[in-house]
Amino acid sequence: MTQKISQRSAVPTDYRLRHRLGFRLSRLSRLMQSRLEADLADYGLTRLRWCVLSSVEIEGHHAPSELAEHIGITRPAMSRLLKAMIREGLVERALDDADGRSRQISVTEAGRAKLHASWRKVDANQAHFMSKLSSTQQAALYDALDSLMMGESKMLDDL
Repeated sequence: MTQKISQRSAVPTDYRLRHRLGFRLSRLSRLMQSRLEADLADYGLTRLRWCVLSSVEIEGHHAPSELAEHIGITRPAMSRLLKAMIREGLVERALDDADGRSRQISVTEAGRAKLHASWRKVDANQAHFMSKLSSTQQAALYDALDSLMMGESKMLDDL
């Protein structure tokens, strides 16, 4: 898309917010997150709490720093999130037996029950949006998103 630049101000004269990639991605993200947050509220969970529970229980990420990187939030944000989840009885933190210094996160029975109870809603949210695309479009979307994110994950550490 070629933009027409005004001679006086060096600002594009044909700018359209809703045609910008960032706007569209942000809008879709908010739509998906809002829908998921509403579904998870029935279980007393947020999207980030569910991400922690599934990352630990299903994907095997147990170190707080590893969880932060995996989910895509800063370490301080992960620390606050884990403290809240420990207070709520969803996860536990223990010292790693191997070195005695690092912390390991595990899901409690209460957290496991919420994870399993809410799984169908999370899966349905994914299916709702992905059903709008053909399998070819889905593959192309994932490829495009991967290309756009390539090399950008380190920026989270600077936030």
